[in-house]
Amino acid sequence: MPDPAPPFQNAQVAAAFAGFPTGTRAGLLVLRDMIFATADETPLVGRIEETLKWGQPAYLTPDSKSGTTIRLGVPKTGGFALYVHCQTTLVSEHRSLFPTDFTYGGNRALLFDEKQVLPKAPLRLFIRNALTYHLKGSQK
Repeated sequence: MPDPAPPFQNAQVAAAFAGFPTGTRAGLLVLRDMIFATADETPLVGRIEETLKWGQPAYLTPDSKSGTTIRLGVPKTGGFALYVHCQTTLVSEHRSLFPTDFTYGGNRALLFDEKQVLPKAPLRLFIRNALTYHLKGSQK
């Protein structure tokens, strides 16, 4: 079993998580754990920086620069979401592999309901692809 996610790296990120509704927070913490666990298991990713971008928890690969930023948040429609930059091909590629496993928010988000069981293997693949997005075409 992988190690649990590390403690929050700064008070602002901890406060952002504390501000989420309870059910939403639980789902977002599962996604946070998956980001850190996937980074630990993926060669060339390196250290994950946890910060805020647009008021949302964000995860970057500052040393390796291997990935695109992953953000976690609450969409206007409710539930919770994992966001990536809208100009990446991550969501469209994932949608072609898993057309019915996820609810997609345009070309930038995977959307989740608080009560749904997260499809862990396909979700970990998405996170891995985001963390290694800038390595496309080179060795992953």
